[in-house]
Amino acid sequence: MADSPVIYDLIGGEQGLHALVDRFYALMDSAPEARRVRAVHIDGLDRANAKLFMFLSGWSGGPALYTEKYGHPRLRQRHLPFLIGTVERDEWLWCMSRALDESQIPPVTIEYLKGRFAEIADFMRNRQEE
Repeated sequence: MADSPVIYDLIGGEQGLHALVDRFYALMDSAPEARRVRAVHIDGLDRANAKLFMFLSGWSGGPALYTEKYGHPRLRQRHLPFLIGTVERDEWLWCMSRALDESQIPPVTIEYLKGRFAEIADFMRNRQEE
């Protein structure tokens, strides 16, 4: 098990992770399919980009950058100030799915990540649907 590659390495390490996160936010910033989730980021995307990169670094088995700087991620708690419903979840997943599909990440890793991201994104919902 110790010789098994970690997700961080399969993503392409720091460079691959930066490429994934940068593409994810480029899609969020430009795609009409991400209009509502983009509106959640009223202060711009740079800070969110940096935080997602740091979080995913540690989450995927790389350097624990987010934890070192901000402490435990407490994802749901940190997202409570933002209204996240089904539409925002689905738009976030749309952006991540496209970014993954455009990446150089191995297909089996992409499918694994899509499943995990779907679970996490669903957990972030905090708004009752009408």
